[in-house]
Amino acid sequence: MLHRSLHPICNRLSVVALAATLACLCAGCGEAWNNPYSALEAADNTLYTSFTERPKHLDPAQSYTSDEAEFTAQVYQPPFQYHYLKRPYALIPDAAAALPKPRYFDKAGRELAADARAADIASSVYEIRIKPGLRFAPHPAFVAANRALARDVIDRKFKLADFGESGSRDLTAADYVYEIKRLAHPRVNSPIFGHMADYIVGLKDYGETLKAEVRKLGADKSKAAWLDLRKFDISGVKVIDSHTYSVTVIGKYPQFLYWMAMPFFAPIPWEADQFYAQPGMVEKNFSLDWYPVGTGPYMLTENNPNARMVLARNPNYRGEPYPSEGEATDRADGMLDDAGKTMPFIDRIVFVREKEQIPYWNKFLQGYYDKSGIASDNFDQAIKSGSDGESGLTPEMEARGIKLRTSLATTSYYLSFNWLDPVVGGSDPTTAERTRKLRQALSIAMDFEEFISIFLNGRAIPAQGPIPPGIFGFKDGQGSMNPVVYDWKDNGPRRKSIDAARKLLAEAGYPGGRDAKSGEPLVLYLDTTDRGPGDKARLDWYRKQLAEISVQLEIRTTDWNRFQEKIRKGNTQLFFLGWNADYPDPENFLFLLYGPNGAAKADGENKANYANPEFDALFEQMKNMDNGPERQAVIDKISTLLHQDAPWIWGFHPKSFGLSHAWMKNGKPNQMANNGLKYQRIDAALRAQKRTEWNHPVLWPFVLLVIVLALLAWLGVRAWRRSEAAVAVAPGQRA
Repeated sequence: MLHRSLHPICNRLSVVALAATLACLCAGCGEAWNNPYSALEAADNTLYTSFTERPKHLDPAQSYTSDEAEFTAQVYQPPFQYHYLKRPYALIPDAAAALPKPRYFDKAGRELAADARAADIASSVYEIRIKPGLRFAPHPAFVAANRALARDVIDRKFKLADFGESGSRDLTAADYVYEIKRLAHPRVNSPIFGHMADYIVGLKDYGETLKAEVRKLGADKSKAAWLDLRKFDISGVKVIDSHTYSVTVIGKYPQFLYWMAMPFFAPIPWEADQFYAQPGMVEKNFSLDWYPVGTGPYMLTENNPNARMVLARNPNYRGEPYPSEGEATDRADGMLDDAGKTMPFIDRIVFVREKEQIPYWNKFLQGYYDKSGIASDNFDQAIKSGSDGESGLTPEMEARGIKLRTSLATTSYYLSFNWLDPVVGGSDPTTAERTRKLRQALSIAMDFEEFISIFLNGRAIPAQGPIPPGIFGFKDGQGSMNPVVYDWKDNGPRRKSIDAARKLLAEAGYPGGRDAKSGEPLVLYLDTTDRGPGDKARLDWYRKQLAEISVQLEIRTTDWNRFQEKIRKGNTQLFFLGWNADYPDPENFLFLLYGPNGAAKADGENKANYANPEFDALFEQMKNMDNGPERQAVIDKISTLLHQDAPWIWGFHPKSFGLSHAWMKNGKPNQMANNGLKYQRIDAALRAQKRTEWNHPVLWPFVLLVIVLALLAWLGVRAWRRSEAAVAVAPGQRA
């Protein structure tokens, strides 16, 4: 009968409910359900991190951004690097056997003493010896057959592994010379060619030679044909033997060694250049921009810049000892626990592209990223301020064993005046005193202490000048204070009152914010690219600051290209910019104000177009001096002059805040060294334990849901059976 057949249905529902409940309970015994990584990934010794912007260039001759350096610095091996632990930053050998001492020569070619005056030095020769036994990572370019492929064969390749056999060879001095030659290649368009051509003897002429050779290739209708740079020599760059080369620079230029610590001067094998020059390669993304070839500790094995990139240990890297000395606090911080051990410690680094902050932050808290920065939205969750004003971790972060690492960035952000502007500039000697006092008044009114508190969560220090902490020339205490903007009170700088700014404004000819002659209100213009919803509060703050001294500020927003064009042509009045150190030397910041570098006249980096003959003379005296008391004395004179002239409103130097889990070791912030991943180590067992602990599935809602559904099903069946029974006993019905 029909209603009897429901008994097995009820039994099956009970069995299903029980099975589902047991399945949920058993699932808690296995891996966390929210693990974003494949179970097949060998995660025992893998560091997991993220990136936001896809790298545009991995070719060392072109790459010049921090997001690209995160990859290039692990793959390539320049002659020199920065000591990972020491402060102030110190150069040490990387591929080179030692730091070279330059030999100086005069115009007649006579060698000079090591302490010769910079004015007497016509050229400096750097001789670099490379350590023997270094080898390139495996790559198909080192197989001769792969450098002579037909176009249809290349068309059938989709990833580097499709080329089959890979090879390698020893690193030679000629590989470093080849890369220097590539800086002048017209097809490469290296961003530092113009600057290096002013220093490396013969590089400018070499660039002209290559232009002519490229035109010949174009005439042969072989635009992708390989130009073998070994056939052409640079007069100032020579291979001395298989492991030694020399570079001659014009005059005295001690900063050149810093440049040689960048990937621009890493080795490139001619085989890779030939391999990637084959017709059809670029169209398939086979290039140094996509698949770098280096001798560093890691090689790029997966490149999907829209989603994920993977670095794996270079099997041909012979290792390097972890440093055994550093700052006084490094031993207490555990930074010297691995002293003398062979690096790198980590086998793989997985970079996952994260475009949204919330899921990225949640994955870090779940243990799926080993380290993290701190966005403004998460700052209060992660950081608390102590009574002494110092930042520390919140109890929630401390309970997870998370570590906070902070450092002051070698960066300066500033609000610049355009020196060519008749209102705020200083190029007209008849109004120089008036405009100087106006700039000083505005400098006092723009309260960057408040800006740092409101918009940066306290993650910066107000700047007293262009040189940031960690760079020679920066001074702590009263000696570095800008006396135009600050007074020294209670053992610290205190911004002058707004009345002091109003007084200067009146002396500049604008009492009460109006022109004393015309009576017109003073209106200033800030050019910016900030025009999103999140920028309004900051722009309103700028207006409010100047309104305190009755000055009106108009915001002129535009796109980045138009903004750059206005700066290049000198068609601005005020604008914000920042500069991050290329190398740890004051010359790298003070050249931003050197007159001959003016943007409008010379298309240089002096965007303010500041021009003061006294500053220029001091800069030329300082730039090639060795660090020491004499150089510091010149920098002090420069600082005094800049405080008075105020070509910039000295903004702030940002603080870098980074978080890392307890299982990540040796994570010391280093603002100059980008190759820090080889120093870091992972305690994989602790990470696995914490991931399981923090991501244990919450099963009771699922169990409850299954029970409720089973109960509803049982009640439904029971009601249906009663209905059927009532129908069965009704008159005229058959049983």
